[in-house]
Amino acid sequence: MKISAKTEYAAIAVVELARRNDDREPVRIRTICEAQGVPARFLVHILLQLKAAGIVTSTRGVGGGYRLAREPGAITLRDVHQAVEGAADTTGTVTRGLARRSRAATVLAAAWNEAARAESDALASITLADLVDRCRVPGESMYYI
Repeated sequence: MKISAKTEYAAIAVVELARRNDDREPVRIRTICEAQGVPARFLVHILLQLKAAGIVTSTRGVGGGYRLAREPGAITLRDVHQAVEGAADTTGTVTRGLARRSRAATVLAAAWNEAARAESDALASITLADLVDRCRVPGESMYYI
């Protein structure tokens, strides 16, 4: 599986938003960048794509920023990946062109599709809540007010 820098930055941003999900204030882009080391110039465009996909919401103005549109447990890595990359084309161009003429290409196309389904299922099984849990330092206790 090849993950683009765009998908990496999107995932890092939404994990940071998930970590701050209980905050009352929207999270500013600068806050995400400082916390995670993500370049702001890329993040602006990525967050707009995530907003268009319904993964984040934004608030304009002085107290503005971004928040998750749903609970962290309801957003998966597949949601994030599809928001920034679109639906995956699982059959290679060569395989697709030969599929009607070559048994090997037909079998290979089915194998590519099977691998893509497994990849998609794996991404769908990981939620932002899971990733926030993994971010916690072992032995770190939750702080409640």
